[in-house]
Amino acid sequence: MKILVPVDGSPISTRAARFAIKLAQKMDKPATLTLLAVSPPLFPGVERKIGVTAARRHHAEDHEQMLSATRKVLAQSGLDVHERCEIGDAAEVILAVAGKERSDLIVMGSHGRGAVKGLLLGSVSSKVIAQGKVPVSIVR
Repeated sequence: MKILVPVDGSPISTRAARFAIKLAQKMDKPATLTLLAVSPPLFPGVERKIGVTAARRHHAEDHEQMLSATRKVLAQSGLDVHERCEIGDAAEVILAVAGKERSDLIVMGSHGRGAVKGLLLGSVSSKVIAQGKVPVSIVR
């Protein structure tokens, strides 16, 4: 089974990764987890102003922040884990990667670091559920 776990560095995405680990460890056949960090694109013209190197550094630092907490959780799991770092609209990238990777399941948090507190379901998770062709488990 291939499980896609989008992460954004929030406690909820780390909780989703823990849930994915438990799920994967209960499988008869070894499961593969793919951690996906999606950095939003810079506003138009920003890359031209700050330069390509600074823009790449910005995205690399953003990806590292998103992945660091989850890496610690996964390090002790003994599972086959891959990482992907992408730039774009989070929901669109999650759906595209799920298709390309032929994921069997997406496990993600109910809302992430950009969500307004108190919302039941974030816009990214709502869009993934509505437009995806892959089963989605939402972790609160």
